[in-house]
Amino acid sequence: MITREPEHFAPPVNKFGEIGRELLLYCREVGRAVLLLVQALWAIRHVIRRRARAEIIVQMFTAGIKSLGVITIVAVFTGMILALQTGIELRRFNQEVHIGTAVMVSMLREMGPFMTGLILAACVGSAMAAQLGTMTISEEVAALEIMSIDPIRFLVMPRLVAMMVMTPVLSFYTCIMGVLGGGLVGATQLGVSWTAYIENATRFAENKDLYVGLFKALLFGMIITTVACHEGFATTHGAVGVGMATRRSVITSFLLMLVVGYFVTRLFYV
Repeated sequence: MITREPEHFAPPVNKFGEIGRELLLYCREVGRAVLLLVQALWAIRHVIRRRARAEIIVQMFTAGIKSLGVITIVAVFTGMILALQTGIELRRFNQEVHIGTAVMVSMLREMGPFMTGLILAACVGSAMAAQLGTMTISEEVAALEIMSIDPIRFLVMPRLVAMMVMTPVLSFYTCIMGVLGGGLVGATQLGVSWTAYIENATRFAENKDLYVGLFKALLFGMIITTVACHEGFATTHGAVGVGMATRRSVITSFLLMLVVGYFVTRLFYV
């Protein structure tokens, strides 16, 4: 059940009771979010249905094509900033020719998936939370349950599949554009030829860097969708609640991506 009756609690008797209640409520919400993810993953078996495929394509277009312009600009300037800052320091040792390695490895391992995740959390995740929150407030989700239509299969699963597909694809695109942006700075401001830049970029980057970056992007896509849908379904208090749910979904997604990104890097490289 997605829809829930408003809860009323007796006031806590002291500060410790208030802290304990908040901790228990937080653990309960985490459990509900994890359960939502598990149910959505289990509902992927219905992806062969025509209606599900059509909705997934729509969500892929929303998450991918509509975000392409912002991702392109952010990716190019991220690569340019990385190349410029790295090149300034390497120039002190006459090693600015190696900026290609720094940009390529940084984009593949961390900056590509992370910047993609930030953009999608802000653009797509917030829209998901607002849309589902509005549907929850207007009792459209309750109407689906009354008609025996599973909201998770109907609303969450297509969004989850679309993000699981598009986030790694966009992350790879971000890496390419970031490397091109870094090469532009190297050729125009640091005196590094395109040939030397690309040669150093491809010589030291490994397939492992690409696979780890794509794995991070996959996890980030799942995190964004799960958090946004959970916050949307948990929306209360009308239009104000929709705004609060949108804000919480973006902030929570940012924090979780930082934490998960660190532990994935720790797992594969240390």
